[in-house]
Amino acid sequence: MNRRFVSIIAALVMVVTVSAVALAEGGNARKGKYLYRKNCRTCHGTTASDLSPMSKTQAEWTKVFAKPETIPCNKEWKATVTGQDLTDINSYLYDYAKDSPTPAKCS
Repeated sequence: MNRRFVSIIAALVMVVTVSAVALAEGGNARKGKYLYRKNCRTCHGTTASDLSPMSKTQAEWTKVFAKPETIPCNKEWKATVTGQDLTDINSYLYDYAKDSPTPAKCS
C-alpha cells in the first residue's frame, strides 16, 4: 500500500510539473491582444492588409510565428517588440483564429 501511494504522489508531481512548464512557455493571450492593438492594428486594417485573428487558422498562425524573421512587419517593430511580446501576440491570434473553439467576433 505504501509503495502504491508513493507512485501516485510521484505521478501527480510529474503532471503538475509538466503543466507548469507548458504554461510558462506559452504566451499570454490577454496581453497579446493589447500588444496586437498597439503594434499591429495601427497599420493592419487602415493602410496595410486587413489582419485579425480570424484571418488565418491556428495552423497558419503557428506557421507564421515559427519564423518571425519572415514576417513582413519584422523590420518595422524589431526594436520595440520583444520575443515574449511576439509569443503573446501569437497566443492571442492562435486562441481566436477562425478554426479555434472561440473565434474572434471582432478585432
